[in-house]
Amino acid sequence: MQRKYDFLVIGSGLGGLMFALKAAESGTVCMVTKSGIKESNTNYAQGGIAGVVSKPDTYEKHIQDTLIAGDGLCDEKIVRMVISEGPKRILELIEFGAKFDKQANGNYDLAREGGHSEHRILHHKDNTGHEIQRALTEQVKNNKNIEIFENHFAVDLITQHHMGFTVIRKKTKIECYGAYVLDNKSKVVHTVLSKVTFVATGGIGNIYAATTNPTVATGDGIAMVYRAKGYIRHLEFVQFHPTSLYNANERPSFLITEAMRGFGGILRNLKGEAFMVKYDPRKELAPRDIVARAIDAEMKITGDDHVFLDCTQLDSKALIAHFPNIYEKCKTIGVDFTKKYIPVIPAAHYLCGGIKVNKNGKTSISNLYAAGEATSTGLHGANRLASNSLLEAAVYADRAAKHAAKRIAKIEINKNIPEWNIEGTSNLEEMGLITQEFKELQQIMSSYVGIVRSDLRLKRALNRLKIINVETEELFDLATVSQKICELRNAVNVAYLVIKMAKQRKESRGLHFTTDYPEKAMML
Repeated sequence: MQRKYDFLVIGSGLGGLMFALKAAESGTVCMVTKSGIKESNTNYAQGGIAGVVSKPDTYEKHIQDTLIAGDGLCDEKIVRMVISEGPKRILELIEFGAKFDKQANGNYDLAREGGHSEHRILHHKDNTGHEIQRALTEQVKNNKNIEIFENHFAVDLITQHHMGFTVIRKKTKIECYGAYVLDNKSKVVHTVLSKVTFVATGGIGNIYAATTNPTVATGDGIAMVYRAKGYIRHLEFVQFHPTSLYNANERPSFLITEAMRGFGGILRNLKGEAFMVKYDPRKELAPRDIVARAIDAEMKITGDDHVFLDCTQLDSKALIAHFPNIYEKCKTIGVDFTKKYIPVIPAAHYLCGGIKVNKNGKTSISNLYAAGEATSTGLHGANRLASNSLLEAAVYADRAAKHAAKRIAKIEINKNIPEWNIEGTSNLEEMGLITQEFKELQQIMSSYVGIVRSDLRLKRALNRLKIINVETEELFDLATVSQKICELRNAVNVAYLVIKMAKQRKESRGLHFTTDYPEKAMML
C-alpha cells in the first residue's frame, strides 16, 4: 500500500516534533515512530537545555566552553550559529508550552553543569526532556496537517537502489523518495512516499550493555542512511555518562544527572575518598569524558564495580526540590541520597557523530534532512558539552524545516517505486536467535569498544562482529520482516561503523581514548 505526503518524519523526539510542527505550515506531514510518540531520548533527558538568556553570561562564553569541550574538532561557524540562534528556539519551546523552573523573583533558575563557565541550563526539575516532549507532543497531536503513526518501524529509506539500480555511478546524486514502513500490528510493510524525508531517530546506546538510552535507541536512522550510501562520520565519539544508577537488575540504566554534581555532589570511591582532584583541577565539574575515564580508572585501581556520588553534605530540602524524581528512584533501592551515598557507574549515553549534515540539516542524499543525536553537525566535535544536545536539535529542526519549505514546490513524488518484496521469506520461529545475537553484540561493544580502547581490543571486536553480521544478514534475508530483526541489523551496522572509525583514529581525542595512541595528534 502506498501513502503520499509532502513530508515524512522518522522519529518523535524534540527534533522530529519541532520539524513536524514547522513543516506542517507548508504541507502534509506523516510522522512515523516505532513505539509510542513519547518514547524518545528527549523524553529521558534530565539536566536541561543550555542557552544564553541572562547576564553575566555571553554568547562568546558559551561558544568557548563548547569549543573547549569539543577538543579541536568543532566547526566554529556551526558552534556560533547554534549558540546565537539557540535562545530564539528556547523561546519558541516556551511558546509551545514548555515550562522551565523559575526563582521566586521570576527569573529562570539556571543550573551549571560540567564544562560550563556560567549558570545557563534551563530545566524543569530533573525531567526537562519529559516536559519538552509533553509540550511538543500536545501541539503535534492537535495539528490537522500532521498524521501520526505510532508503533510503525522505518525499515529502509527508498532510493534508486530500490528501483532496479544495482550500480549507481559515483557522479549520480542519490535521491530519497520516502521509506518502507512496517506496521507492527498488521505486519504489513507500507510504501510511504514523500517529497522530503526527515530523520530524527536518536542515538545508538543499546549497542552497549549499560546505557541510559531507552530501548528504542538502536541507531536506526544512521544505519538506514549508511545502507543508502549517505555520508556518516565521527562515530568513534561515544559519550559515556559518568553517573548512572548502579543497579544490575535494571535496563536501561537510570541517569543521575550531571546537574547533581553541579549542585555540589562529590564523587568518592568505596573507601570514601574524593578522587576527582587526582584527575582534573575542575574535579566534579570537568567535562564528561574526563570524569567518565576517571571513574573507569578508579574502578580498575580498586577492583570495585561502581563508585559513589555523595550529596549528603548538601541542603536536603533544596536537593529534593531540585531532583525529586532521582530522590524517589534512589529510594526504590534503599538509598535516601540526603543520608546515603548514591552508587553510580558510567553508561553509554550520547553519540557525538552520525549522519553528516550541513547548516540547514541537509544530508549528502537529495531530499533527505536530519537532526538531533542521529547527526554530525560540527557542534559537538570530539565531545558534547552538557545540555547542548536539545539546543542543537531545536536549531536544526527549525533550519531544516525552513529550508525544505522553500524547495517543496519544486519536488515531485516519485510514482515508480516498487512495493516491499516479501518473496522467499517466512515467519521466524527462533526469535531467541535475535535476542542472543543482540546480547553478544552488546557484550562485545562493552568489553572492547568502551571508555578506554586499544588496537587489540578493536581488532577482536571487529572479528567477532563479522560473524554476527553474517548471521544477521542471513536471518534478515530469510525471515518475514520484523522490528526485532531490523533493530539487530541496524545495531550491527552501527557497531561496525563505531569500530571502523575508532580503528582509523590514531590518537586520543575527546571521547575516543586509546592506550596505543594516548597523545592527541596535531590538527592539520
